[in-house]
Amino acid sequence: MSELVIETRGLRKVFATRHGPRVAVDNLDLSVAQGGVHGFLGPNGSGKTTTIRMLLGLASATAGTMRLFDTEVPEGLPQVIARVGAVVESPKFSPNFSGEQNLSLLARAVGLDPNRIDQALDAVGLGRRGQDLYRSYSLGMKQRLAIAATLLKEPRLLILDEPTNGLDPAGIREIRDTIRALGASGVTVLLSSHILAEVQQVCDAATIIGNGRVLTTGRVADLLSEAGHRHRFRVADEAAAERVLAAAGLSVSRSPEGLVVESAHPDDVVKTLAGHDLWVTEITPVRRDLEAVFLDLTRAETLNPGRP
Repeated sequence: MSELVIETRGLRKVFATRHGPRVAVDNLDLSVAQGGVHGFLGPNGSGKTTTIRMLLGLASATAGTMRLFDTEVPEGLPQVIARVGAVVESPKFSPNFSGEQNLSLLARAVGLDPNRIDQALDAVGLGRRGQDLYRSYSLGMKQRLAIAATLLKEPRLLILDEPTNGLDPAGIREIRDTIRALGASGVTVLLSSHILAEVQQVCDAATIIGNGRVLTTGRVADLLSEAGHRHRFRVADEAAAERVLAAAGLSVSRSPEGLVVESAHPDDVVKTLAGHDLWVTEITPVRRDLEAVFLDLTRAETLNPGRP
């Protein structure tokens, strides 16, 4: 079993508000294994940023335990912080300095090796733009420079909180490629996001949360395979077929390409329809994506908060 880089157990955070206590994180058990990219997914306001801030010692936990590299935090943060990089908020860089100059100032300010600058810029794809002024950078380039700043200390864990917020499609692709390359290089990346289509392309594993609690966790391939089996059926009389399948207790919906039916056994669907003289002319498996899994889970949590 892979070593756990991040582990929380029973993690809870309650904020006091003028309307009474508000639970932001509720009994959260999070396990992130060493290596690759782990998606930390949930709607806005689901507790992702609060969890990250607690892991980094930026907010205190109400209850529960947290460990980074098998060291309890926040007490042990001084022992492990050199191995952790994070982009939680937009860093402040000087617009009139180049990307390289900004990193040089940062390295000197915190006592890091300036010889790491070129390597860090190359790692995020800015090697050729390091001499350009920061003010000339696109939003995607600015975010990549922020990631490069965290790489100056050669972290073994990189925590990114919504790194593609506000970016256009080109910027999102740049960040996606950077994250994929970092995960492949051996750095463990915890990627907090609500943009599921992008996450699915870079994450090896994922944890989905809602209302501060874990809804599901595991390897992305396993989450998709466990999400149910859907097939699309073409039949001449779709309205009649929909009535027959619904009466048989099957989940069925219409699409422009035919009826979409939740069933692990498409042959049973064909037999059910044939018993009513409804003949299927085409069957196509429908692969569920991470966004569909996410929406189903978070919708269920909204309707039934707190239920397993």
